[in-house]
Amino acid sequence: MPSTDFKDYYKILGVSKSASETEVKQVFRKLARKYHPDMNPGDKAAEAKFKEINEAYEVLSDPDKRRKYDQFGQYWNQAGGSASGFDFDFGQYGSFDDFINELLGRFSGGFGSGASTSTERSYSYRTSTSSSPGFGFQDFSGFNSPGLSADSEADLRLTFSEALNGVEKRLTIGGTETITVRIPPGTKPESRIRVKGKGQMNPLTQSRGDLYLKIKLDAHPFFKFDQDNILCELPITPDEAVLGGQIDVPTLTGTVRMNIPAGIKSGQALRLRGKGWPRAKGGASDLVVKIQITPPPDLSAAERELYEQLAHLRRFNPRTNLPKL
Repeated sequence: MPSTDFKDYYKILGVSKSASETEVKQVFRKLARKYHPDMNPGDKAAEAKFKEINEAYEVLSDPDKRRKYDQFGQYWNQAGGSASGFDFDFGQYGSFDDFINELLGRFSGGFGSGASTSTERSYSYRTSTSSSPGFGFQDFSGFNSPGLSADSEADLRLTFSEALNGVEKRLTIGGTETITVRIPPGTKPESRIRVKGKGQMNPLTQSRGDLYLKIKLDAHPFFKFDQDNILCELPITPDEAVLGGQIDVPTLTGTVRMNIPAGIKSGQALRLRGKGWPRAKGGASDLVVKIQITPPPDLSAAERELYEQLAHLRRFNPRTNLPKL
């Protein structure tokens, strides 16, 4: 860079050479808000100033670039510290979020995806973005807002048993970094596990965000979630429904014997307290057992004869009170 083209980044931001990283960031926020093109529509001078302060902040917010800039002055770029520049055509962005996504994309590098196995999986992570409607400049008032977050999110699929008992998972980020994540026992579906410092790089703060793993559970053939409780459907025979009795019921912690009241109806629910999903603070939710009266698919000759005798002797008609037109 010729000496005549040398830019005094400290002067551009209006800070001293001893300014801390926090001071540089605070001043940049103020200037970026003042000169952003959306706040100065059609003002080419403001647009040029905005690009200039972005370029200055890119250098002064990076410890390595700032050190070379301080050491070599106008020749700092020959020392391997040249800025990538902020040559933005603001007309190509539909909103400020689009501009920020482009800015983040230049520096974050992103996470790659790869093949997964039962013990080690690779993930492609989603960068958190602001969900606030419209373009509102309030999204730019602070760089810790959701729209500039370097936190990332990925789905992590577990079996029912893994979520119930806890498990350690090895995950590969971007095909190069392998981490081990401990999933605590009793993790519920749609809950999020935070892995500190394993998100994407924030180009403005030069620090990594956090990784949030959103838990997804494979379907279980017998148990399923019913809000905080666990639900299952228990088939019983017609004679068990009529006479009642004791029936063994599978639970998450083993088989228990449950009393079936005589005359129970199909679809009626019974509750086993404390036999559901474990709670973080101790104890467990309930297991809700939904009764399904199931007739035998095949009858022996003796069974059929007895059912025919029962039909002949039966006095109860469940359709007596049906409405008539």
